[in-house]
Amino acid sequence: MSHIILDHVSLNYPVFGANGRSFKSGIFNMATGGRLAKSHGTITVEALHDIHLNLQSGDRLGLVGHNGAGKTTLLKVLAQIFEPTQGTISVKGNSNCLFDIMMGMDIESNGYENIMLRGLILGLTRTQVKKIIPSIEEFADLGDFISMPIKTYSAGMKVRLAFGIITSMPAEILLIDEVVNVGDANFMEKAKQRMHGLIHQSDILVLSTHDVNIMKEFCNKVLWLEHGTIRAFGPITDILEQYSKSQGPQG
Repeated sequence: MSHIILDHVSLNYPVFGANGRSFKSGIFNMATGGRLAKSHGTITVEALHDIHLNLQSGDRLGLVGHNGAGKTTLLKVLAQIFEPTQGTISVKGNSNCLFDIMMGMDIESNGYENIMLRGLILGLTRTQVKKIIPSIEEFADLGDFISMPIKTYSAGMKVRLAFGIITSMPAEILLIDEVVNVGDANFMEKAKQRMHGLIHQSDILVLSTHDVNIMKEFCNKVLWLEHGTIRAFGPITDILEQYSKSQGPQG
């Protein structure tokens, strides 16, 4: 059974070159981010503070909060890209991250070579990668360009290939950060349809999105982050109602 357990997790990072007048202006510019502190002449940002989280198989967690609240940082901690400066994290199950879809892509290599490269990075064997190539070809719809170096692709073609690759690789833990809000309307619809299958195959989902309808469709719990701390956590209906009220009148 998969799980994600965070116990007293905090993450701090230094901000170099920020002092005096720049520090004062920085406080204003970073007001929507984590907590700022000054110690021994160095300014640090506490991006996450004392996070407790226990997710088990079947949990579908949505992340809400203003820009800079810590949602992306938390996802990267869950993906074990960032290591906490305090606390412990336990992750059981292989993870697939849909927030850095261009990771591992080599612009000098062609589409097929990049499919193989990304698949091997994610832990698949060559035989397993070859089995998913037809699905990626169909989704990306690149025609003969799939045999060309991806440096010749448009930005949209690169996204279609990268998204096709990463959504062809099921994982027990799925971490998503706004990835469906890329490309044109037709691509977004295809991407959402493809995500349905991937999400249903996963044990645990953690999703950060500003689209409440997507969150309601996929999630059963919500974690509300504010300045790197947990403001509220619980069933999706309760937390989204609290969060919506905190935003004040709309329009």
